[in-house]
Amino acid sequence: MSAAPARSRRAALRVASAFGAAALATALLTACGSGTGTTSDRAATDGKPVSLTFWGWAKGTKDVVAAFNASHPGIQVSYEEIPSGNAGGYAKISNAVKAGNAPDVFNVEYPQLPDFVSQGAVKDISKLVGADLKAKYLPQAVDLTTLGGATWALPLDAAPQAFYYRKDLFDKAGITVPKTWDDFRTAAQKLKQADPNTRIATFFPDDPSTFEAMSWQSGAHWFATSGDSWKVDLAGAETRKAADYWQKMIDDDLVRVQTSFSQQWTASLQKGETAGYLGASWGGGVLKSTLPDAAGKWAVAPMPSWDGSPASGMLGGTTFAVSKDSRKAEAAVEFATWATTTPEGIKARIASGTSSAYPADPALVPVAEKAFDTAFYGGQDIYGVYVAAAGSIRPDWAWGPVMGATNTALKDSFGKLAAKSGTLAQAVDAAQQSTLAELKNRGLKVAG
Repeated sequence: MSAAPARSRRAALRVASAFGAAALATALLTACGSGTGTTSDRAATDGKPVSLTFWGWAKGTKDVVAAFNASHPGIQVSYEEIPSGNAGGYAKISNAVKAGNAPDVFNVEYPQLPDFVSQGAVKDISKLVGADLKAKYLPQAVDLTTLGGATWALPLDAAPQAFYYRKDLFDKAGITVPKTWDDFRTAAQKLKQADPNTRIATFFPDDPSTFEAMSWQSGAHWFATSGDSWKVDLAGAETRKAADYWQKMIDDDLVRVQTSFSQQWTASLQKGETAGYLGASWGGGVLKSTLPDAAGKWAVAPMPSWDGSPASGMLGGTTFAVSKDSRKAEAAVEFATWATTTPEGIKARIASGTSSAYPADPALVPVAEKAFDTAFYGGQDIYGVYVAAAGSIRPDWAWGPVMGATNTALKDSFGKLAAKSGTLAQAVDAAQQSTLAELKNRGLKVAG
């Protein structure tokens, strides 16, 4: 079995077997070898520090690297900030992997991790991640970094959904914080009636992750496996329920359709023309750094749900992965472990004031809460909202191995919404077909 095809085949099988065919993947892995390559990265240093290269973009990362380097003379990390994943970072990483000059460790969000695994771009770090370490993290985060029974990354944060809103604008319109999506629509109507220029939130046509989180919250399961085959259900009843709801919100001009985090979106928030933001735990830092003049006006609430009971998906969330060709996996995992499970790592990330990350290690939530200045939110216990939301993340969600193709199809279709030349229902249908086609193009089996 030649090395390159073997790696590609092993990677595909690991992902395809993420939930139901681990035994098959294990048998093939045993035949081909696991290739973790971790025995020499600490021993052959001749007394010199191990030098790691690291690429990422999350807020506060530069401070994390500086703190690690100061406290770990035996390992020194060289950090390069790259564009966020969907803004070009993932393409840069993929190209570097293909060229053989990838960093030792890089950040990748949960939705894209299976894609990188299926491409053979990341290293199986199972032998370096013991049960005690995995037990530190939220089970949902461990599930999303475990494919085919193997560990492919360490989770940095969870990203439960949250609703950010302008207290003053809600009070002026006589609106109570919505608990259900029906309440949310009613609140949107009241806001528009109180001020025809004001909308309750924004639908981001360029970023499918918010809609994906809404589908997750609705109880959808986009990906699963049957034996060694993938099952894809992007257009199921739960997803269509979410799609129909947001389509009507758009058609009735109750939400804006604007590019995520754009100048247009920011200006709308600054002017009070958009009174809410449907985000995640990390959004607390985004608003604080984006709208410094609005301190005291914003608050955080649980995401509305269909029946008013707590329910959340995850909107993003970041992991640390080791690139396939790194010969320093042991040191890379040591760095990632420190960054994700120590008070010092979380403090360094959050102390800059721009990050409100919710740690994947629940024991560090009090550390994060203490490190983040909540004056922008009037001193509200925003981490209390995040804790409750994290506890309500629906289980058994899985990301597919071709999310690049899935998201491209969604973005292409979402781009037609503003011109009213397409619908969300058409978008999920198009994404279903594009996903199935890409799975087959990569030689992955599809059930049904």
